[in-house]
Amino acid sequence: MDLNNRTIKARIKVTPNTTAWLVTLRRYIFYAAALHLLWEFAHLPLYTIWQTGTTRELAFAAIHCTAGDILIAMSTMLISLFLIGDSAWPAQNSGAVLAVAIVLAVAYTIFSEWLNIVVREAWAYRDIMPVVPIINTGLSPILQWIVVPSAAYALATRAGRRSPEFVGHEHG
Repeated sequence: MDLNNRTIKARIKVTPNTTAWLVTLRRYIFYAAALHLLWEFAHLPLYTIWQTGTTRELAFAAIHCTAGDILIAMSTMLISLFLIGDSAWPAQNSGAVLAVAIVLAVAYTIFSEWLNIVVREAWAYRDIMPVVPIINTGLSPILQWIVVPSAAYALATRAGRRSPEFVGHEHG
């Protein structure tokens, strides 16, 4: 069946609420990017590059890692929305979507830290990095993927509740 845009729009009732998910997703990625950039610069002293890198190398590392963080944030949120999101998101099921995204991001972080520290030896922790026993992953990267998504999500949904797209979706 061939559907053109006009046919699709005729079948979908487009209201201001229809775009709430897109606005929220955009805001989430914006806030996550800004907060991850701050986090990356803040926890650089916990890695050996802090002692061995030049100012330019430190800046590159933080910006490079932030770019990766943005991809992780987008991927985990989209996977979470695919798995448990629905048309009422973000007004409903908001906490569950965030929880799944955080679990996915923390799991990926544990894998990535192991891969890049143990296998590839691409970076290393300094002695001052608190390490979580058994999984041998730095506490800072794990906390990053709990704190930053939570804060970005709170900011994105709080800002969204004041916008016209959320009219009639104030609960959730």
